[in-house]
Amino acid sequence: MGSPKLETDPKRIEELARRMEDANWDFRSFLKGSDLPIGEIDSLVHEHYREIASHIDCRQCANCCRVARPILKSRDINRLSARLGIGEDKFREEYLEKDEDDEGYSFRSSPCAFLKENRCTVYPQRPDDCRSFPHLRKKDFVFRLSQAFSNCSICFSFIAMFSAARLATLAR
Repeated sequence: MGSPKLETDPKRIEELARRMEDANWDFRSFLKGSDLPIGEIDSLVHEHYREIASHIDCRQCANCCRVARPILKSRDINRLSARLGIGEDKFREEYLEKDEDDEGYSFRSSPCAFLKENRCTVYPQRPDDCRSFPHLRKKDFVFRLSQAFSNCSICFSFIAMFSAARLATLAR
């Protein structure tokens, strides 16, 4: 496969995701009813993601930093507050709010306060949730389908990932 055409305009990404909703839901239904072992599905998703990710320069888009709300755990807060040279309580007070699902904290503002000119100014210390976005390297993909498809409106890698040609590979 050649390089996919990468879309970096957030409005266009959202539009493409909306157009693909039916195909994504068909794919979700296929996976939910599939006899493929979960590990095999994960392997295929990981393989396709590696291929797509090798063509993506997130600095061309950085949409996830504008709209996503990563969940920060204690270790994230520790890393970031140390990077900024402030205490964890001060960091929480300035930058965070309690996550509505009480899973941790999320950034208070959007876009992320650490995004400057499409670059993360705290990249080596970024939260684990940011490190793993768009979460396609995680296990048990079939149990995270709703979240994966809702992320289609944020990240081009999802749109490329779930193109018709890629769906056909899994459906074989």
